[in-house]
Amino acid sequence: MSRKSEPEIKPLVNESAMEIKPVYTPADVEASGGSDDIGNPGEFPFTRGIHKHMYRQRPWTMRQYAGFGQPEETNRRFRYLIENGQTGLNVAFDLPTQNGLDSDDPASQGEVGRVGMAVDTLEDVETAFDGIDLEKITVSLTINGAAAILIAMYFAVAQKRGYDIRKLRGTAQNDILKEFIGRGTWIFPVESSIKLVGDTVLYCAEHAPLYSPVSVCGYHIRESGATPVQEMAYAFCIARAYIDHLLERGLKIDDFASRLSFNFDLYGNLFEQVAKFRAGRRSWAKIIKHEYEAQDPRSMWMRMIAGGGGAGLTIEQPENNIVRGAYYALISALSGTQTMALCCYDEAYTIPSEKAARVSLRTMQILVEEMGLCDTVDPLAGSYYVETLTNQMEEEISAEMKRVDEQGGIVRGIAEGHIQNEVSKQAYEREKKLERGEIRKVGKNCYRVEEEQPQVEFHSFSESAYADRIRRLECIRNERNSDDVKRTLRKVRDDASAGRNVMPGIIDAVKAYATVGELTACLVEVYGRYEEPLRF
Repeated sequence: MSRKSEPEIKPLVNESAMEIKPVYTPADVEASGGSDDIGNPGEFPFTRGIHKHMYRQRPWTMRQYAGFGQPEETNRRFRYLIENGQTGLNVAFDLPTQNGLDSDDPASQGEVGRVGMAVDTLEDVETAFDGIDLEKITVSLTINGAAAILIAMYFAVAQKRGYDIRKLRGTAQNDILKEFIGRGTWIFPVESSIKLVGDTVLYCAEHAPLYSPVSVCGYHIRESGATPVQEMAYAFCIARAYIDHLLERGLKIDDFASRLSFNFDLYGNLFEQVAKFRAGRRSWAKIIKHEYEAQDPRSMWMRMIAGGGGAGLTIEQPENNIVRGAYYALISALSGTQTMALCCYDEAYTIPSEKAARVSLRTMQILVEEMGLCDTVDPLAGSYYVETLTNQMEEEISAEMKRVDEQGGIVRGIAEGHIQNEVSKQAYEREKKLERGEIRKVGKNCYRVEEEQPQVEFHSFSESAYADRIRRLECIRNERNSDDVKRTLRKVRDDASAGRNVMPGIIDAVKAYATVGELTACLVEVYGRYEEPLRF
């Protein structure tokens, strides 16, 4: 009798272009770099986590992206989330605010309050956080081009309510370089934008040392089409650009590195994503220790919020997104995140409803209370597969960063459009693979039910609320002290012209109820506007 031949195993490659073997052994771990860098949690190089006991000591912060319409509506949603057990807020701003425009600017028409909260003056931020204890609830501001202005407003509100901003904790995204790659809410040219980021970091180092003024955002780079390796590599290159700028301005690495944080994406293969974060922590620790010679171990921490995964959601069969979200939350927990910001099942087509937000919050709470994700640190450590992938991912991240450096660095690559072109190419190739079915997406290109009509609840745009907002903005302009506004705006313009830190002047201006648009216009007079390079 002839022996049956072994069935053919087709080659398998993950999204990071690494070949995946059917079986892994200790030999694979050794061949990929060994196990010496696994280490212990809370110890360099922090592969297993930045804290010794991780979630056994304290679960991750639960923070969902929220904000829409008028500040009053956003305040109600914030209160709802806090009442249901959320431990942090992640504020969404509408597109006019993100682009430094007032609500009555002609370019804002039709977009006010549509994809986030509209903010024109300090009064809006006061309203949004009315009744919320800023010492108990940490707040993340998802703002970039106009970040200096919104950080100033947040600090001003805290000061008016009697808080000591030296004790204030929170985060601003404030990562303008990824905006040039991934989202497009830029305002000023690249170099001036970096200078503004530096101003916020320098101000916080002196006046608000517990506040994290920059959250380097690989998330949007990944959502725009980058591979997991590119997500980490580009984020680290961007973080180094900010660090180099701050060192040139006189700070020492241990003065500020511990307050830098990262925002990363979650969707994709579970094991690839977990390995990405374990490798990322190790890579970042080595960069800060060896390249920048930091002495404080906290400077070497890759503190991160891991969330979203919005690009992984589908409009088709939206209930499937509840399942996807649960797995994204599992990835986040297994990856050792400090903050989890889970997407909602309806985010593929609208601002999340209260029901969807509650489902996502309950998902995170179930992991803590029922699934044992807080019982032990880094439970996948020692897996031949995960450790091999972690070693390979670290090597690939390093190689991609070296490639960026050899091409002139991340700032030049962004200014000239090379990085944007690379991400756009990856996005195109991924979309073609989805169309061909090479990447399987349940409900989208496989297991479709054509006659299904999704039952979804859309967030409506209110013309009457928009009209009320314009009237209120006009009232504020009439009621405020115009001399104070002119004086403080002139100070901001003069500081920008002289190359000084503009943050103190901006804080004074927002306290005088200068608008987002007026402050942006002052800075544009000095810095100009960014002109996007041609892409090929």
